[in-house]
Amino acid sequence: MRLSSAVKSLKPSATIAAAAKAKELKATGVHVHEFTLGEPDFPTPAHICDAAKAAMDAGHTHYTAATGIPELKKAICAAYKRDYGLHYEPAQVIVTNGAKHAIHNVLASMCGPGDEVIIPTPYWVSYSALVELTGATPVLVPTSQESGFCLSPEQFEEAITDRTRLLMLNNPCNPTGMAYPVGTLEALARVAVERNIPVLSDEIYEKLIYGDTQFRSFASFGEDVKALTITVSGVSKAYAMTGWRIGWTIAPNDLTKGMSNLQSQQTSNPCSISQYAAVAALDGPQACITEMVAEFAKRRDYVVKRLRAMPDLSFADPSGAFYAFFDVTKYFGRTWPGGKVPKNSTEFCDLLLSEGHVATVSGDDFGAPGYVRLSFATSIKTLEAGLNALEEFLRKAK
Repeated sequence: MRLSSAVKSLKPSATIAAAAKAKELKATGVHVHEFTLGEPDFPTPAHICDAAKAAMDAGHTHYTAATGIPELKKAICAAYKRDYGLHYEPAQVIVTNGAKHAIHNVLASMCGPGDEVIIPTPYWVSYSALVELTGATPVLVPTSQESGFCLSPEQFEEAITDRTRLLMLNNPCNPTGMAYPVGTLEALARVAVERNIPVLSDEIYEKLIYGDTQFRSFASFGEDVKALTITVSGVSKAYAMTGWRIGWTIAPNDLTKGMSNLQSQQTSNPCSISQYAAVAALDGPQACITEMVAEFAKRRDYVVKRLRAMPDLSFADPSGAFYAFFDVTKYFGRTWPGGKVPKNSTEFCDLLLSEGHVATVSGDDFGAPGYVRLSFATSIKTLEAGLNALEEFLRKAK
């Protein structure tokens, strides 16, 4: 069969590919310390599962409206009012099959050949691929560890051209684990308004914040900013519901109408049962989030302490999400037993997996050569064993 040029140039998701490599090694009988996927290891809270069972018993197992059930749209609006003081109408909400689907809806509805989309790097692996699928061009703007991997308003301003259609912002960020300072966000918002540039604000990790860090939804900086903001989020990370596949967009009415038409042709509706479960997640007790974040914070502190004690690694302390993103460039060109010499992050991660049996994801895939991403969305016991293996692996370098 003849493939389209867009699909022929499309690479598989790097995080999923890294997890597949780890599974292949596990299949040979090797114990692998798995830190590739960004997925909470907690079970979905019982009251959410109970709501799904009740929905099935009530017969909610058929098609819904293409853009989601009214109850869930109302729950999403109520959550943004409760948590951020933002007022939205249900008509501005589209419920999607996860946040990735939501992002694709936005890009497919707004972008095409000749358009440009600004993406700060490091960035989540699917951003550039989804932009390219529309025929638009991703404009990658590098940020530094010293800046906390945050795009500055000056960089944003300089990247804008007459072909810019959108800024994609991820806060907190995958892969860096960094959350934007409120002042930086507000400065970016002012540039967006002054230059009339819409902003896709991917806030899927919004509830996973540590220490004194403060999260602000991008749309909360004023009505003029809100009018240019497309907020993307979902229940996957905060409620340990990755497999339920419920995300959403909240956007201005004209864009929402266009995305509604797209989704009605693209997929009939998100899973009906998952939608009722998501209503329970948003409307129900929020203590489950507090409990999970407290545990993630312990894991974060443990990982930071351990990595800081390892020689020749550097990183910015993660303030959100559940990732540690560390610089391994000082290990390039060094020799491991057997004469293996990694020259880049991908080769380092491959060697770490084959020799150290630790599965991570290369920063090359996130637009950050020299870095490695480690997910700490797993138990302290698992982290301890894996970090012991990482430390032993690093000691072998000559």
